[in-house]
Parts: sequence; C-alpha cells; structure tokens
Amino acid sequence: MQHLPTNSVVQSPAMGSDACLFRPMTEADIPQVYAIDHECFPAESMFRPYSSYGREMHNSMAHYIVACVPSRQRSEHMRRSWMRRLLSGGSLSTSPATTRQDLLVGFAGFWVMLDEAHIIAIAVRNPYRRQAIGEGLLLCVIDMATSLRTRLLTLEVRASNHPAQQMYLKHGFHVVGKRPRYYSDNQEDAVLMSIEDLQDPEFRERFRQQKSELLQQDYLSRAIEIPEDSFDPVPD
Repeated sequence: MQHLPTNSVVQSPAMGSDACLFRPMTEADIPQVYAIDHECFPAESMFRPYSSYGREMHNSMAHYIVACVPSRQRSEHMRRSWMRRLLSGGSLSTSPATTRQDLLVGFAGFWVMLDEAHIIAIAVRNPYRRQAIGEGLLLCVIDMATSLRTRLLTLEVRASNHPAQQMYLKHGFHVVGKRPRYYSDNQEDAVLMSIEDLQDPEFRERFRQQKSELLQQDYLSRAIEIPEDSFDPVPD
C-alpha cells in the first residue's frame, strides 16, 4: 500500500464535520470495506473471504482509497492540522487508531502491473450515492495512478450502467471494447474503457485544471447527507 501523494485530491482546510474525506485505506477499515464490497458487488464478493482484504493491504501491486466521514473529534483535529501537514510535505494518511471512528461511505481499489493500472472496484454505499462520492474516488485513483508513473488505466463497467460510463467519459476514458457475458450473476456484458496515456502532457494539464476547478468549487469538501445513527460502532 502507498500513501496518496501530497498533491492528490484532498479537501480544503475548511471542510465541515460531515464532509467526505478521501484517504488511503488502513487495516482498521477492513470491516467496513468488506461490508461495502458485499453490498455493492454481491455476485463477485461471494468469492472473496474476509481474510483476502488483509492480504491486499500487504500486496505491493494493490492500492486502495476510502471515502469517509471522519468522527467529530478527528474532524476538529484535521481542521487545525491540515494546512501544516500539507505545507510540510508530510503524509496525509491517518493512523489505524483514529480511522476506527470514521464512517466509510465508499472505497476504490486498483492494481498496478508494470506501466498499467487496472481499477478493480469503485463502490459507494447505497444511502450515499448521487453525492459525487464515486467521482471523488475516481479522481483520486487517476491522480495516484499518474503519480505511480503508470501510463494505461483500464476498467470494466456493466453495459447497463450508463451513469458510470458517462462519469468515466467525462474524466478522459474511452470505450475500447466489450467482454461478453463478463458478469457471473446475470451474464451481462462488460464495457472495457481506458485512458491510454496518463503521462501525456495534454491529459495531465487537463486533469490538473479539472481537479483545481473542483477544489475551488468546494466540490469535494461539501457536506453529505448522513443518518443520525451513522457513527454507531461498527462490529468486528
């Protein structure tokens, strides 16, 4: 696992306590990631035992990012220390002791092999969809894959999932093919999409501008709607 680069998609220091934060996954996040994975991908996740998530944490090819709503106590600490950590070039990740109190609302994972990155999952809990969380996770993946010096970024998406396809097209992906009967639950086709060259100067400049505009608009630091009991303890 690798930390997000200091120029990654992060929130402004004025973020509220109910704002969504994107950070690297830690082992303390596994129970919630496991639950999100099984909620969003029931057909695929049935083949992944709980222990596989721990192994992923120690897999040098695997990189995971979570979208979370920090606990009220940690949000206050983050408001005080965010700018100091960013300016000093320090890690923006948090310790497992603090992430236990975070509410995870989504996660993304991708694998890197040589100069290719492949997105294996972008998932958001059902109650928190349509709040731009999936788009924030995608931007973090693109940013991190670019920083890891990969060139090709690929993913599969269900043929019927047109909103997701539009989001990917918006951020530079192109349709490059199909995988017939790819999904085991209903034999649905998968649309294969890719960004051909993350290191292309034109793409990097366009992505930089896009990310800057989103941050200036507080697009990734706005409050999201959460139920009052969302911070109840998460069972192991």
